[in-house]
Amino acid sequence: MPYEPDLLLVNANVLTMDPRQPRAGAVAVAGGRIVGVYDGKPDVTAKDVIDLRGLTLIPGFHDAHNHMVGFGLSLTEIDLRTGTLDELYARVAAKAADTPEGEWIIGSGYDQTRTGAHPHRDALDKIAPNHRVWLKHTSSHMCVVNSLVLRDLSIDEVAPEVDGGRVTTDPAGRPTGLLEERAQQLVGDLTQPYPVATLADAVAAAGQRYLAEGITSVTEAGVGGGWIGQSPVELAAYVAARDQGRLHVRVELMVVSDAFHALGAHPADGITTGIDLGLRTGFGDHWLRLGPMKIFTDGSLVGRTAAMSAPFDGDPGNSGYLQADGGYLTDMIIAAHQAGWRVAAHAIGDRAIDLALDAFATAADRYPRTDPRHRIEHFAAARPDQVARAAALGVIPVGQGRFATELGDGMLAAVGRERHGWLYRQRSLLDAGLVLPGSSDRPVASGAPLLGIHDMVNRRTATGAPFNADEAITPTEAVRAYTWGSAYASKQEHLKGSIAAGKLADFTVLSEDPTAAAPDRIAGLEVVATFTDGVLRYAAPGSTTFAR
Repeated sequence: MPYEPDLLLVNANVLTMDPRQPRAGAVAVAGGRIVGVYDGKPDVTAKDVIDLRGLTLIPGFHDAHNHMVGFGLSLTEIDLRTGTLDELYARVAAKAADTPEGEWIIGSGYDQTRTGAHPHRDALDKIAPNHRVWLKHTSSHMCVVNSLVLRDLSIDEVAPEVDGGRVTTDPAGRPTGLLEERAQQLVGDLTQPYPVATLADAVAAAGQRYLAEGITSVTEAGVGGGWIGQSPVELAAYVAARDQGRLHVRVELMVVSDAFHALGAHPADGITTGIDLGLRTGFGDHWLRLGPMKIFTDGSLVGRTAAMSAPFDGDPGNSGYLQADGGYLTDMIIAAHQAGWRVAAHAIGDRAIDLALDAFATAADRYPRTDPRHRIEHFAAARPDQVARAAALGVIPVGQGRFATELGDGMLAAVGRERHGWLYRQRSLLDAGLVLPGSSDRPVASGAPLLGIHDMVNRRTATGAPFNADEAITPTEAVRAYTWGSAYASKQEHLKGSIAAGKLADFTVLSEDPTAAAPDRIAGLEVVATFTDGVLRYAAPGSTTFAR
């Protein structure tokens, strides 16, 4: 080697995720890049040498679908992950007692499949009569507000029609406080946009947690508008965090379709729709870049708003619904493809998956592109024929392993036994030749990758029921999903996702080898350290290996 590396990690159990050299014993870094991978002790010196003493070194975890700002904001909200409505109401009441009258009380994470029912406006009115209350469902696809908020919106007595959403009412037609899907934007009109400074704080807080969990890269699944965005200038919050030295992990941003509009480009450019200046997928650098356009085609399984081809179990007449007219959704996907964007279509139900696959096929026929690498976010209730079609189109299904434990019981109940085998496929995707990424959808579910890997392998619900167990994969396949698979889904596998010369020096150090540990122990393994650009960004408290 013609120069001395900056860092040399030795005596390591290196899982490279590179099939050319699956395992190694040492890694050298210079200028933020990997410059050497060695089977044994290397015959080189470095400015800094760290003996890992047999610890396991892997590529940094990459969460392919999370909501970074949403998670950061949730850290300041009431934790509503409880098993009873009484406990939920008690937490809201406790917060109300400490909050000045007239201010907002915001909580997140409740699940009616655990509490037995959704919270109700009347109960919230009794415990917080002088506060505006906003409680977010764990799926992020619905929320509940109290009467004060409904009055602010002038919908406390009569529910309006909402395209792609619903204001739920009781049998007498009176709103209950439950707002589904795009109806949630009504509340957003009262609370948003958030200040950039607030959003930058959320980005920083989330990033610190991510480093402690071994995450070095994330894909943020929706910024800039719609019911999922927090501000029309949301990108500015990530830029601010970076300028302040508080962007702790690499971020790819999906821009929601609501932020797209007609552009006056020359007809020969083929750019009819997009965002200002013609910015598109790929703009940015290794730390902050634009990813796909994000478009919501339907809702959620636990909320029973996903667009299914047949009714939900025990709920005749309810097959869910699309979030917009099918023709509009199709046209938007095709226009984004034509303009050079990658597209990430949120599609949960099989009817929505059909729409997304049809749109991708039409886009490819009309406007051929080399390896556009479009995605279907969740691909939750997919028929066997849809797996084959996704493989033929080169579409990447992006599922969430942790849903098995945290949402699995509700999903199984929603679809019924005859459709259990459709849920959150993994094994059949790999067998079809598809690449499997790893993701969490945090804050919908816990985001620690080791928890996701655990569930990808074990496939059990919170009650211990099998969750489509035939789709379980091996620990090695699950780790690969959370590293190389997610990099591939971002079209960044040439830069990260594996430990090989020339790639970014992003690493996670684990207490044990997750591919050798007993499957039921994976969730309990420890993240000992996290590196980005070959620089130590996190060390577990009490670690002697990284004491400086």
